[in-house]
Amino acid sequence: MDRFTIRVYGFLFNDNQEVLISDEREAGLEFSKFPGGGLEYGEGLLEGLQREFSEECGVEIEVLRHIHTTDFFVKSAFNDNQVIGIYYLVRHSGTLQGRFSRKRFDFEEGKDLDQVFRWVSMDQLNEKDLTFEMDRAAWRVFMSEKSHGLEF
Repeated sequence: MDRFTIRVYGFLFNDNQEVLISDEREAGLEFSKFPGGGLEYGEGLLEGLQREFSEECGVEIEVLRHIHTTDFFVKSAFNDNQVIGIYYLVRHSGTLQGRFSRKRFDFEEGKDLDQVFRWVSMDQLNEKDLTFEMDRAAWRVFMSEKSHGLEF
């Protein structure tokens, strides 16, 4: 039976025009992506995104607007599911929790499952720094809109 996984992600910026990136290690893979994750059965998109930010970053978020929905086939890196990613611009209230680093993949030695956050200047984030093509596509959409005068 063919299955779909729906994932929701947030573009979160600080006052220095830096975007929050999540470096993660899971199932023997290391990857860089935007904060967020899988939608759970019974959740709406915004509710799932708010839960993910609460779990990962310990903060409440406000969803400002939709940025992009994956519009091409993506096979999961973890199983045979097709993945659909939905991306939003968000802002947070409160202090972010979790480990932060300026270094990519600054994981704790010996941990098979790990997550580290880092702030990356919006102007310096290259789409190739993102592991998954659906994240790259969403970033291209965001930067294209920004280049056309989008306020955020």
